[in-house]
Amino acid sequence: MKTFLFCHATSQASVVIITIALMLFAGYLMTRITRKFKLPNVTGYILAGILLGPYCLDMVSGNIIDGMDFLSDIALAFIAFSTGEFFRFSVLKKNGWKVIVITLMEAMLASVCVFAVVYGVLHLNLAFSIVLAALASATAPASTIMTIRQTGARGDFVDTLLQVVALDDVVGLVEYSAAISIALAALSGGSFQMGNILKPVMINGAVLVLGGMFGWLLKCMMPKKKYKDNRLIISVAALFAFCGICSLADVSPLLGCMSMGTIYINLSDDDKLFKQLNYFSPPILLLFFVRSGLSFRLDALLNPSAGEDGASLLVIGVTYFLTRIIGKYAGAYLGCMTVHKKKQVRNYLGLALVPQAGVAIGLAALGARTLGGQMGIDLQTVILASSVLYELVGPACAKVSLYLSGSYGDIELPKEAKEKDPVTRLEMLIQRIHEIQQEIPETEGMISPEEQAFLEAANEQYEAVGALRNHLRARRTY
Repeated sequence: MKTFLFCHATSQASVVIITIALMLFAGYLMTRITRKFKLPNVTGYILAGILLGPYCLDMVSGNIIDGMDFLSDIALAFIAFSTGEFFRFSVLKKNGWKVIVITLMEAMLASVCVFAVVYGVLHLNLAFSIVLAALASATAPASTIMTIRQTGARGDFVDTLLQVVALDDVVGLVEYSAAISIALAALSGGSFQMGNILKPVMINGAVLVLGGMFGWLLKCMMPKKKYKDNRLIISVAALFAFCGICSLADVSPLLGCMSMGTIYINLSDDDKLFKQLNYFSPPILLLFFVRSGLSFRLDALLNPSAGEDGASLLVIGVTYFLTRIIGKYAGAYLGCMTVHKKKQVRNYLGLALVPQAGVAIGLAALGARTLGGQMGIDLQTVILASSVLYELVGPACAKVSLYLSGSYGDIELPKEAKEKDPVTRLEMLIQRIHEIQQEIPETEGMISPEEQAFLEAANEQYEAVGALRNHLRARRTY
């Protein structure tokens, strides 16, 4: 009997391990295809999950899909902690109140527009409408940050955009917490009491404080002389521990992990840890998005009677997709006008807020688990379907907004530079090298032979550039 149980357990473990390997390979291979069409990796991951799911190849069992439900909490934790890197208090002091006004207006107006259309026009269920409207406020920081890094954009528009995207998810979580409480009260037939709305807000406030405490502890446990592998172990352990505590309390870890990242970056000014986690987290995020694709209900999307009150989920999804874009753009425009932002920021900020994936998909998974039944399935189906559309057009809209706002592109040289080209361009490069050298902190202790060789090669290259500059100037003088 024991032998049979051992063999059965071994068989189950092998199935899970092979399934995880299959998901990783499928997600990676699908990105090779989506990159040909200039699409982000998230789209490839979701499509890979749909391909492996019950409506295409049916290669993953339902038990394994249900058993990976915890991935949403862990993925949200990594996304939120990385977002906290952009909450530097020194930057927020400059125009923090302006960013808060813009974020509140664009996030809340998007939710109001979606709720007005799906509840007032399509006449959907109140609980379904209010949760869907709350999810409309969230934006995908990953797509926006990826586009900014690819283009090398910088300036006031980029600073405002990064802060708005980060604060967006805070507003979205608070909206979701209040909306899910109202939805549960509506489904149970209970009365709407102020305590039912204030309770989740207070809980999330406690999670915010607890996340800040974890960030302080993380700073205390991270001396600079720690090896890189130990730093990674400590940070991952802290994130997992925080997720476990939030899971016991049945609350989302998003807000607390964002607070953890914010407190850590402001206390330590250590952005290297975030880079390390960015190298560690891709497999986890891949599994989460592939698992989301596995949960995608294609039959519910195409079934005309699947939605509330007989409305097709396809119609609901398209309506949600278009209405949210209108609300985001209008809210960002009005917010920038209220705080007197420049025309370049006011006209194009809304376009950069179109992407929606990670946080919304994670909250939709939590909402589906909380609401349960057909309503939960419908909610997750609409968000997944619209997220694929947002990831198709979102990065392109973000890139267009960065270009039109003048945040990246060719550098406009003054007249003197155009007359002295190419010497002036060389001088600009040398000046930039000097600036970078000033920003590099002094090394502590011994450096490795590889680093010493790299520094020597860099100095030789710098001297060669200086010699070339002097040679060009001598020729021009002659």
